[in-house]
Amino acid sequence: MVLLTSTSGFFQCPNKFFSSDQATGQRIKEFARKNAANALSVANLVMGMASILSNLNGHHQAACWLVLIGYLLDLADGAVARGLNTCSALGAKTDTFADFTTFGVATSLLLRTSDLLDNILSTCYFLSVFVRLCFFSTGIPFMYRGLPCIYSAGILASASLLSQGNTAVLRVIAVVMIIFMMSPNFYPHDRVLESQAWKKAVYAGGVILVFCSSFPPACVPVYYLLWSVSYALFPTSLWSSKVQKFN
Repeated sequence: MVLLTSTSGFFQCPNKFFSSDQATGQRIKEFARKNAANALSVANLVMGMASILSNLNGHHQAACWLVLIGYLLDLADGAVARGLNTCSALGAKTDTFADFTTFGVATSLLLRTSDLLDNILSTCYFLSVFVRLCFFSTGIPFMYRGLPCIYSAGILASASLLSQGNTAVLRVIAVVMIIFMMSPNFYPHDRVLESQAWKKAVYAGGVILVFCSSFPPACVPVYYLLWSVSYALFPTSLWSSKVQKFN
């Protein structure tokens, strides 16, 4: 009788282990689902940190490319959070900190030279992004006040690659971008990956160009420059649209 009891217990053990493995798998899946958007924000933050380090080590072009990769990650994290219904206060803070690092600190360093005026301009750009991130809310759904810093960073990084870091060009663009970011004009919060099909195609094109080496290197900054400039100059006619709402 004792033998039978122990034998049935023996056959029950694999079931317990199997159930335990299933529960563990479910917890892992749920954790991945809840933190997918945060992972993209952290990846954006890593791109920003890598860009800063690249710039400080004299790898100016690499720093620009890393900012453009952060550009793609930032556009994706919000869409993923809304699509998986995992929006949270922590996610919003992570996204803001990542934006500040990549599109504020890292991008402002693209303006840094040994010249005092360039360093002052770099500081002004950095402070403009700081103010822009602190006070962007307008109370109007799907609207920003002032040009979002991601597009300003996209313009500066692309122009830097195309001009080979020409300081005169970057100075003019930086001043214009500061004015745009501090302007009282409204810009749409257009969720590219949740909007019209052509905007999703624009995003997909940006991903393909960055990660596919068969294209000429100059194509990428031209593409991102046109993308960002179109948003800055024609926000209402091109990029303002009703987007799908998620509860």
